[in-house]
Amino acid sequence: MDTGNEPPVPADRTEGDGQPAEPGLQGRTRDGRGKFARTIDGARRDAAAAEYLADHPGTTYRELAELFGYYDKGTAWRAIQAVKAEVVRPAVTKLIATESEQLDSLYVMALEIIERNHIVVSHGKVVTMRDPETGEEKPLQDDGPRLQAIQTALRIRDQYQNLHGLKQPAQVAVSGSVRYEVVGVDPEDLT
Repeated sequence: MDTGNEPPVPADRTEGDGQPAEPGLQGRTRDGRGKFARTIDGARRDAAAAEYLADHPGTTYRELAELFGYYDKGTAWRAIQAVKAEVVRPAVTKLIATESEQLDSLYVMALEIIERNHIVVSHGKVVTMRDPETGEEKPLQDDGPRLQAIQTALRIRDQYQNLHGLKQPAQVAVSGSVRYEVVGVDPEDLT
């Protein structure tokens, strides 16, 4: 709403819709949600600023902002943090991929153990049991290794979910009220 008392906005300080642009942010593109989008030129500038900061350790973020054209020291700091995250991201992604492959291999091994037939062995001999239908001696099946492999497979899946951030934190809703009652005192005596 125009009241007529607003200071004039210089022509280079407006965005496409005529609204004043934030200082130092002219020409920056926005994504579909209205947030500033990272551009290749911005990424290059941020990388150059990070390299400069590494070569000149005593440089302040205010000096960095002046040298590289950031709006203020906070913007310069955020740019350096973004570069740090981008540099670390490929290594972290590779580590997650490697650990995922290892967990996948372990999971396949656990599934193979689950699918095998396990027989009971006691004192080095196979324990057999007579089949009531055929009368023939058959090895007694041992479910222990299969159950252990199932538990192992579940733990591997749990680790995989943790690694990829698939678990959602538990949400707890608390509601209610507290009522205090003084026992042994007549309310009339309190007034």
